[in-house]
Amino acid sequence: MKLSHYDDAGEAQMVDVSAKAVTKRTARAHAFVKMSAAVVAGLNSNPKGDPLEVARIAGIMAAKRTAELIPMCHPLPVSHAGLTITVEAGGVRIESTASTAGPTGVEMEALTAAAVAALTVYDMTKALDKGIEIQDVYLIEKTGGKSGGYRRP
Repeated sequence: MKLSHYDDAGEAQMVDVSAKAVTKRTARAHAFVKMSAAVVAGLNSNPKGDPLEVARIAGIMAAKRTAELIPMCHPLPVSHAGLTITVEAGGVRIESTASTAGPTGVEMEALTAAAVAALTVYDMTKALDKGIEIQDVYLIEKTGGKSGGYRRP
């Protein structure tokens, strides 16, 4: 199997998607921020503000700037980026969504949104516990494009 981000000489390249059909494409991604019960209990009284709302906004902003962060990503007109953040006993679960009508998918935008939201939760709570962990960043599903849909088993 040949990876499309490398040319015949093995050098990194940006894939030319100019001949690909413009289709509606969506993606959902996941991240989990594992933290102690004490940190979870303190989320509502954070002196920096609401860490979950700040993380949601950071994730949306990150989705729109993915091409600036990941060298071979194409700049896409992200038509939607959203995050659902849920507090659980062991931490904070983040699910992001992204969509576009374009020649390439928005998986990286959804993954970047989830990862940056998780990093923001860490940033907003690190004073309470340096042992907070960001875990399980992965693609849940994608739709559209030549390769069709994917759903994580």
